[in-house]
Amino acid sequence: MLWPVLANILSGAGISTLESVIEALSDLDGQVRPAFVKNPSREEDDWLWLARNAPRLIKAFTAMRDAGFEKFRRDRLGTGFEARTAEVSRSLAGYDVVHWQEKLTGRTFDPTINVVLLAFSKPHGAKMQGQTFLQAADYDTATTVRIAAHEMLHPPFPMDGPAARAALEVLERDALVMRIVREHDPQWGYTTLEGLLDEDICEALDQLISEALGVARNPADRWRRADDGMHVIAAGLYGLLRADKWVETGGSIEAWIEKAARSGRLAPARLFAAAARVLERPVDKLWPLG
Repeated sequence: MLWPVLANILSGAGISTLESVIEALSDLDGQVRPAFVKNPSREEDDWLWLARNAPRLIKAFTAMRDAGFEKFRRDRLGTGFEARTAEVSRSLAGYDVVHWQEKLTGRTFDPTINVVLLAFSKPHGAKMQGQTFLQAADYDTATTVRIAAHEMLHPPFPMDGPAARAALEVLERDALVMRIVREHDPQWGYTTLEGLLDEDICEALDQLISEALGVARNPADRWRRADDGMHVIAAGLYGLLRADKWVETGGSIEAWIEKAARSGRLAPARLFAAAARVLERPVDKLWPLG
């Protein structure tokens, strides 16, 4: 997906106008690279893609500028945007997302999450560098809380560390998991096992957080409907964490994943059995749907 990746890479460059986007793309090493290398969720392939495509992006953004996009955007936002911003701030005051993120991951987070409201972002919320995410301005409070619960978790722990490597070693041997990675519609992203594991750990945790905060969707409906039902790993991890009463105990999710991988709990027989219970589907018909 072009815009979330591009926005994340550029989010550390102090960009606030269309002209500054063009300037940053014209000076990647000076304006963009310093923040990019400090981003824990960076992927070097993204940088290679950006360096290769910066000239084309500059042409696209220059054309938008010359066509009067900034005025079009102001007209689209209208006069009620500041009032909507204040309304969202008030509605979120009662939700302590960070408390649950710290409890269920064993990590420390900044106490403040920054929510940036946009006019052109549907249907996705997207994490930027630091504790900032982007979302459509008209999303309701429950949706905003769910996005915050999810996006700040990326990555749940170092995806090149021992826990991730242990989990990937187990999952890459499974035929269904690798079919999902290779054969799902690429418009959903997650075209590597590492990327899918990162996403699905976060989804399992955000479901628990959303339930604790009273804004959750039904997990079976959620994972059957999202991205053509591809997040089977998320459903399985959620089921195992529920069985372990993770909301009550909390702890290091990195240690939990490593132990689950090494003890056999991530093996298909156990992971997919948990997923089948959550998804309310036969264990041999988890994916594809239909």
